[in-house]
Amino acid sequence: MLLGYNEVVVEDSARIEKALAELIGADSILGGEAVRRVYSSDAYTVERSAPVVVVLPRSTEEVSLVVKWCFENEIPITPRGAGTGLSGGAMPALGGVVISTKKLTSILSYSIDEEWLHAQSGIANLKLSKAVQPFGYHFAPDPSSQSVSTLGGNIAMNSGGPHTLKYGVTAQHVLGVKMVSARGEVVQLGGPCGGDEDLLSLVVGSEGTVGIVTEAWVKLTKNPQEVATATLCFRSAVEASKCVGAIVRSGVTPAALEMMDANVLSAVKAGFDLEYPVGTAAMLLVETDGVSGVALRELEDLIQIGRDEGATEVQVAGDEQARAKLWTARKKGVGALGRLAPTVVTHDGVIPPSRLPEMLETVYQVAEEEGIGVANIFHAGDGNLHPIFYFDERQEGKVDAVIRAGEKIIEKCLELGGSVTGEHGIGIEKADLLRSMFDPVSLGIHGRMREVFEAGEGCNPCKIIPDAKGCIEHKMRWRGAAT
Repeated sequence: MLLGYNEVVVEDSARIEKALAELIGADSILGGEAVRRVYSSDAYTVERSAPVVVVLPRSTEEVSLVVKWCFENEIPITPRGAGTGLSGGAMPALGGVVISTKKLTSILSYSIDEEWLHAQSGIANLKLSKAVQPFGYHFAPDPSSQSVSTLGGNIAMNSGGPHTLKYGVTAQHVLGVKMVSARGEVVQLGGPCGGDEDLLSLVVGSEGTVGIVTEAWVKLTKNPQEVATATLCFRSAVEASKCVGAIVRSGVTPAALEMMDANVLSAVKAGFDLEYPVGTAAMLLVETDGVSGVALRELEDLIQIGRDEGATEVQVAGDEQARAKLWTARKKGVGALGRLAPTVVTHDGVIPPSRLPEMLETVYQVAEEEGIGVANIFHAGDGNLHPIFYFDERQEGKVDAVIRAGEKIIEKCLELGGSVTGEHGIGIEKADLLRSMFDPVSLGIHGRMREVFEAGEGCNPCKIIPDAKGCIEHKMRWRGAAT
């Protein structure tokens, strides 16, 4: 039960704005109807709940002042990075105060010799790699939204990306964090040399429910000597997915193995004037990297597997410009789907790669049953699916159809031995689905994680395991409110 943390309504805004302005300055406070609407959801737009006030602190100390005041006044807080999350994790479920890391964008220090970098949590993922690129290093986790998604958001959701298959998700690249607890205390876990692994593992992927990460020390990864990239076109999604299984079994671990279906390719073709062979129903993007000469030989081996599995056309990048062009469909595919419908919901589930053919047949069947469009673009090598439903949310019943479709697909993932999420997190979207994956005892253990940090339930309430009465009462108001 959310003791003390009832929904904070708009009528409280003047009092809250005044108090927080006295703490960190009026120029760091945002209010008003337009602000509340913008901050009422992240990229999962079919469920909305408006905040009362948005604050933009400039330092860990200012975050601490805001959180401490909110805790003492029993006002719920919601951390927010760039708002690119896809499961409703940054939706302010009970109103209250959104604490944005938009101004926490500095690189504080780095050591190339020791291969680490220390930055504030609001910095965009891609800027980390750009900062150390002259030294021959990069930050390996690379979500598709990396040009805007923040380091803190990546830590909160334990984000992955196309190169997760070889390099791992965010958790494998975090050495330490500085965070503000739900009570406003500043805590450091780990640091440039690592440490506090057990507690760090509870923070990475906690979706802002145990505190707000304001700074982090991350590992730097040396750039490979050689990168080799190719695309393989297939006449059916089933053929392409069978090829994925063959590649995974080959013993060669690609740096990336991505899949896009015909609907994605159609949207990208229209948006970026790209051409694909007539009859292409699916395309794989395969990339290898490593020591000079080895990566290209490995790619040639994988291309031969593709030909054996029915690839109708193969394109190999001859230089960096050609490589970037081959990546266009993967990097721009989700955005291009706006040409097909005004609203998209990107789902996230995991299955063993060997079950991809069966899973894709289910995805298309479910979309047809519910009368919505679906496009598939995902990390095929590690079985991390991203069925993207496209529809017009203004049409009666479409939001409910999308939610039903998502639940059916996740249930199928679990049936095939998979998981409810690979990198998008639980948020609001998948909280109820955890009951299908875990028994009550296991869920109870997950829920008690907050007790380790004395977090209570005012820090990003109703996320991951929303068993509290206050969350249940508000659920129907969130759902379908994006009109």
